[in-house]
Amino acid sequence: MILIFDLDDTLYPECSYVESGFRAVAEFLQTRRGWDASDSLCFMQEVLQREGRGAVFNRLLAHHGEHRHSAVHDCIKAYRHHQPRIQLAHAARRLLDRLAPPLYLVTDGHKVVQNKKVQALGIEPLFAKVYITHRYGLLHSKPSTYCFERIRAREGCDWSDLVYVGDNPTKDFVNLTPLGVSTVRVLTGEHRAAVAEPGHEATYVIENLDQLPDCLPNLNWLPEPASIHATT
Repeated sequence: MILIFDLDDTLYPECSYVESGFRAVAEFLQTRRGWDASDSLCFMQEVLQREGRGAVFNRLLAHHGEHRHSAVHDCIKAYRHHQPRIQLAHAARRLLDRLAPPLYLVTDGHKVVQNKKVQALGIEPLFAKVYITHRYGLLHSKPSTYCFERIRAREGCDWSDLVYVGDNPTKDFVNLTPLGVSTVRVLTGEHRAAVAEPGHEATYVIENLDQLPDCLPNLNWLPEPASIHATT
């Protein structure tokens, strides 16, 4: 059984990255423009709640009378290149600490951003390889099976030997389940209430990663540490 994990909202809450990025932008604008970082952060959070991520920086800049495209670009750069302040979900840490190799990670997103997330979480050593799909071109982002095909070739296994754990039913399982991959949807993050289109749902649906052993009883666990008996 080859376990493959998604990253955002599967192993850690992506909202924590967004807040971390907003803080970085707020601090950048305080240094560059003198705008109070706390006020900027509150403003961005309010826009996020009302309108989603797409217009946050534009709205903040316009609030201060700034409309230049270069100013938006500076905010995006500060967001993407900041050092994230994020942590693994507790259930993810408990699980990853017990699983035996090989493990893989397949994640979509800007390659610099995703790599910084992986480094901030300190999880790269846990995986045989981390696949950031955008490193191979946008056409190979999910639901493309390109990176999964690379894992299958690397392991010399069948599709039925793979398990993919993700959270987004619009892309994570669409092309994998029909191939015989065991797919697991974790109901966490912004997609937890999403209703999957016909044929797009995962093989298993769980509330959190603590439930993964229940649907996959044949997981490969690390051996328990040997008991140490005191001698007299």
